[in-house]
Amino acid sequence: MLRPWQNDCIETAVKKFSIGNKHFLTQATPGAGKTLMAATLTRRLFESNSIDIVVCFSPSKEISDNIKDSFSSVLACEFDGKIGSVGCSITYQSMRFLPPTFWSTLAKHRVFCVFDEIHHCGGDNQENSNSWGQSLLTEVQAAAKYTLALTGTPWRSNLTPVTLASYTDPEGQIVCDYQYSLAQAVQDKVCRKPKIVLVDCHHSVVSGSETRDSYRSMSELIEKGKVSYSLIIQNVDALTHILSQAVNRLQKIRRTNKNAGGLIVASSVEHAKYIDKILREDFNQSTSLVTYREQNAQDLINQFRKSNTEWIVSVGMVSEGTDIPRLQVCCHLSNVKTELYFRQILGRILRTTPCANQEAWFYTFAEPNLNRFAEEIENDIPETCMYIKVKQDLSDYTDVLANEVNAPFSSQGIPTVSKQNLLWKSDRSELSTHNLNTYDSTEVILNRFKQRVIEAFRYV
Repeated sequence: MLRPWQNDCIETAVKKFSIGNKHFLTQATPGAGKTLMAATLTRRLFESNSIDIVVCFSPSKEISDNIKDSFSSVLACEFDGKIGSVGCSITYQSMRFLPPTFWSTLAKHRVFCVFDEIHHCGGDNQENSNSWGQSLLTEVQAAAKYTLALTGTPWRSNLTPVTLASYTDPEGQIVCDYQYSLAQAVQDKVCRKPKIVLVDCHHSVVSGSETRDSYRSMSELIEKGKVSYSLIIQNVDALTHILSQAVNRLQKIRRTNKNAGGLIVASSVEHAKYIDKILREDFNQSTSLVTYREQNAQDLINQFRKSNTEWIVSVGMVSEGTDIPRLQVCCHLSNVKTELYFRQILGRILRTTPCANQEAWFYTFAEPNLNRFAEEIENDIPETCMYIKVKQDLSDYTDVLANEVNAPFSSQGIPTVSKQNLLWKSDRSELSTHNLNTYDSTEVILNRFKQRVIEAFRYV
């Protein structure tokens, strides 16, 4: 049975297509059910004899497989692109490898193209488009009769335009054909009310060979002490504290929801391994460690989804589009500090279940940017994320695995700590807190932790 917003969105899209509009952009909060809506809209278009074929594009193999399963179920047929199938689900990455015959064949039919997480495709012309956006602007638009774009976060971190989107001029605000906000989803009990915990410290000390400076907060430590955020998420005391808070919260939830789970988003594979070790050995938690290095990573995610394991620890494998409804607690300990990624990670714990307890707790450190993102969570499209008409970096996506190359660990994979067991030492210059010549003698001590809880949509 469809939710009211899904029915409303479908009717709006059908009406717009019927009066000559070719493209339809839907912004719906993560966890709202965009895929089911898209599959049902596709069925309507088939039933009205408006299309012959549907092709779905998405940013990852996991999302592509989920779309394939959903469309196959709703359309009651195979969805693998083979004889007898009415369509297929492929990734954006594969578009550049499709032969010209693929597009020329599609052009002979009435094709409906669905673009999931459209914000991965950037640019509105040949000069500012990334490779995925360029394919959409050329081959896809030429072949498609109708297009449907889906996103929960309709902007790009580099502030280039989202491909196929329209913007107000001169404000640069994206124009959506249909919007279903997180506030609406919370009110409809489609999504949980998130509580964001910003972990800070009353007192921190940075000491070098000749200096010793104290700071009253993490923001002050980062801005005035010039300590990188990487050092904070690697500080053993800070890690132990934030993990203890998250573990205690999950245990409270599991008293009611015995199957509830938690997610840790780490900064590197070695970071993930060390966090996994802390959870198992210090807090006696059951864990599943999933990184890109495991050949069966997708199988491990699927196993966790159906299991009773308490925590899944990863780097970038469990983020956008990954559906694990039993997740209710998350620790964001990644080096990636963009509002886009922040909201995508938060979205992993928002999908409601039939269970009695529907709390959603999101833990991170009180870094200045993360503070701001948390404060703006009730605004679905922040003003800071508008399209800016200047030349930008056109990378295809934020590479959340980039930090794995420079992991702050020894060759044996064991973190080297100071004699006070407070700081991970590193032979990597980017982890220096002051300069390239003094990093070995620099120590950061964090203590007297405090926390600020932002309870979003309290009055919804």
